[in-house]
Amino acid sequence: MAGHSKWHNIQHRKGRQDAKRGKIFTKVTKEIFLAARTGGGDPNTNNRLRSAIESAKNVNLPKDKIETAIKKGTGELAADSLDEVFYEGYGPGGAAILVEAVTDNKNRTVAEVRHMLSKGGGSMGESGCVAWMFDNKGVLSFEKEVYSEEEILEAGLEAGVEDIVDDGQVWQVMCAPENFIPVKKAYDEAEIQYVEAQVTMVPKNTVDVDLDTGRRLLKLYEALDDHDDVQNVYSNFELPEELLKELEE
Repeated sequence: MAGHSKWHNIQHRKGRQDAKRGKIFTKVTKEIFLAARTGGGDPNTNNRLRSAIESAKNVNLPKDKIETAIKKGTGELAADSLDEVFYEGYGPGGAAILVEAVTDNKNRTVAEVRHMLSKGGGSMGESGCVAWMFDNKGVLSFEKEVYSEEEILEAGLEAGVEDIVDDGQVWQVMCAPENFIPVKKAYDEAEIQYVEAQVTMVPKNTVDVDLDTGRRLLKLYEALDDHDDVQNVYSNFELPEELLKELEE
């Protein structure tokens, strides 16, 4: 199984998202709202909500904002009508692009996402054209310099770890979404620290791109990710080593 891309891990380590705290607050608030709306307001029985609350705490979203988002999701407080939507398409080099968005105006959002894909050298596709290329997985990353593969496997196997991927500087642990919380808890209890932990879309296979195509894909990715309605952007491209080194500098 393909892992999270190396450029994603570099992006996370460099803390690019920390520079966009307001945007991150909006994303995690929307995720809490949706999780509560679809599965109820009790994180003990709603794994999606529990994960969303943990993500919110990790970026220091105030407790009152978390509680307000939950109440809006359950209907205890009035809230704008929001829809969760996915857009599928292709980027430069034929890379698959899967965009997860939350919007109060589907027509506006689809038009803007289509425009960004076209401007970035890609195109919007039909529903289902690339979604099959991804699996929904829990993913936890661990520094290879700190932990051995055996340590990682031993601590998480009984909790539901499915696979461990060697992804350069990190081990990536894969599990089913429903096992994400138990696996994460197992590592917490073993005092094994992860670099990142999230439920995400993982490409089944990746495509290598050249330097120019890689730069164009990164520019498109960042444009999509910066859109106010976009929650997540997933793709299956792998950048050339030369570009990865530039990103690490």
